[in-house]
Amino acid sequence: MPVPQNFSSPIRMSAKERALAQIQRWIIEGTLLPGEKLIDAELAESLAVSRTPIREAFQLLEVQGLVSMHPGKETRVTSIEKDDILNMYPTLAALHSLAAEYSAQLIVPEQIEMLKDLNAQFGQAIENGQPYQAMELDEQFHNLIVEVSDNPYIASFSASLQIHIRRFKYVFLKQPMAATLNSVEEHASIISALEERNKEAASAMMKQNLLRPMKELHALI
Repeated sequence: MPVPQNFSSPIRMSAKERALAQIQRWIIEGTLLPGEKLIDAELAESLAVSRTPIREAFQLLEVQGLVSMHPGKETRVTSIEKDDILNMYPTLAALHSLAAEYSAQLIVPEQIEMLKDLNAQFGQAIENGQPYQAMELDEQFHNLIVEVSDNPYIASFSASLQIHIRRFKYVFLKQPMAATLNSVEEHASIISALEERNKEAASAMMKQNLLRPMKELHALI
């Protein structure tokens, strides 16, 4: 199981949190491939931790659906199915379009500025060829709108779905810049609709921002 050595470790994290974050990233990036067997001793050595936090991370990753554990036998990265895209993206689009509708009535100028800043950073990450950073900034953009909507059920279901969608989103954001920059323009339209308190436009544009990548990804994979 090849594990890269030249990665940057997050700071101020417990051993379990650090192991979880790094293994999750390797799965999303495809460094650890679908179906690949994960060896706790090798990962422990690479991450400079004991085997206990690796095993604890495996348990959390199994809850997230990223690995499958067979106690006493093996742990493997779960496979991804092309048609999962058609199930997950419309569900997330429905949740986030509802969040945008609610947020249009609640958002304040400071939060609008935060969205503009996140979108600028998102565009810069795409231009710099940093798909993982772009993915994280895209999530921060959407999560801020979910937070503003002040609906804990949207937040809970959205967080669960995003873990799985990350693997597909990373593939999308690795595509040529022209395609992915469409997302920056759609974000700008969402911000404008929120600024104008136009809940219908905000909801519609949010749905487009998620369903367009779904169609492109399904054709790509």
